Amino acid sequence: MNQQVVIQGCGVEKGLISIDHALALILTHSHCLDTEVLPLSQALNRYLADDIFSKIDLPLFSQSAVDGYALSSQEPVEAGTQFDVVGEVRAGQTVDVKLLQGQALRIFTGSQIPIGTTTVARQEIVEVLSTQVIRIDEKLKQYANIREKGEEVTQGQRLAPAGQKLNTGVIAALSMAGIKQLKVFKYPKIAVVITGDEVAETVECLNSGKIFDANGPLIQAWFQTHNQSIDVIHVDDQQQQVLNLFDELKNQYDLIISTGGISVGDYDFVRPVALKLGFEQIFWKVKQKPGKPMLFAKYQRKDQRHCYLLALPGNPAAVYIGMQVYVSTLLGALQGHQSPPQWQNGIISHALKSDARERFLRMSAVFEQGHLSLKSLAKQQSHMLSNLIHANCIVRVPAEQDIQKGQILPVLFIQN
Repeated sequence: MNQQVVIQGCGVEKGLISIDHALALILTHSHCLDTEVLPLSQALNRYLADDIFSKIDLPLFSQSAVDGYALSSQEPVEAGTQFDVVGEVRAGQTVDVKLLQGQALRIFTGSQIPIGTTTVARQEIVEVLSTQVIRIDEKLKQYANIREKGEEVTQGQRLAPAGQKLNTGVIAALSMAGIKQLKVFKYPKIAVVITGDEVAETVECLNSGKIFDANGPLIQAWFQTHNQSIDVIHVDDQQQQVLNLFDELKNQYDLIISTGGISVGDYDFVRPVALKLGFEQIFWKVKQKPGKPMLFAKYQRKDQRHCYLLALPGNPAAVYIGMQVYVSTLLGALQGHQSPPQWQNGIISHALKSDARERFLRMSAVFEQGHLSLKSLAKQQSHMLSNLIHANCIVRVPAEQDIQKGQILPVLFIQN
């Protein structure tokens, strides 16, 4: 009998929306920010505001793929064929030689192919008989070892679509096409609000009833990996303080991410304060674990721009899941990338008990025997984070069904 990993759950309540519905609402209600033009060298992790088209062919000219000799022969070159060497061309040099039948030109990787070239022999199959004569020691087909002009990209071809995230690979590809600057969406200006009377900043403050702040460092580290700066603000669980702070932030920031104060307790003030200040609630409470009491709202300013609020529960695991799944989706949407998280398929290596809510479980994923094998980690409660030391993915576990060993589940690799 398969051993089942038991993860304790609590009940479900009416009126909760699904994870997919919540993600769809974020994409539907998020409007793109303004754009700016940046040098390509400063555009890492930004999103393109326009399609990018190549102004040149790639390669720009036909070139050699190897170090060797450019040859001119009307027929495939047979082993033992000799050629007269008429010169040399290095990478970066202009070619002013036209090869005639039976002639060869010393050439190097990336060098421009001279007119009249029918094939290129790599130097490993060439015997140098003298400074002016070479012999080819293997049969060589026509057009071997030649990179044709435009074989990768043709002039006018779209290189990258609007909404494309500029990672290192995209930047390298655009650099090769000579792109020096581009129009991107501006980064949102972000305030992170950590609520709670119980948060201690130092060991000296860690008296009875206090805890260290994990959410602030967690969120700061997450944004550092995305090359984005944020402002982190702590506020006590005092309604007037929360009201005054949010009233100020809504006119200064594009996005407010808060942690804590979003459930229905006596000191949970984030939602009532947001509604009082004129935020429009898009959704509140998602049928998920961890992170059920999550709020997404928006405020329209006098300049018609919006301030978005994504209020996460205070438990650190809920914050972590919220960043990986919801904040990443929202940030992309604000910058023209209308796409939810991209899940892959993995195979669970053990059984799991059912739960009333869909769960995000932190797991370890490894490739075994041609598939992605998933192993759940202990200590999955929403106030626990220690298993993140070993986790490399988040797995969606459907609600209200026992999961059998070998079952396929959606996997999201952790963004680091």
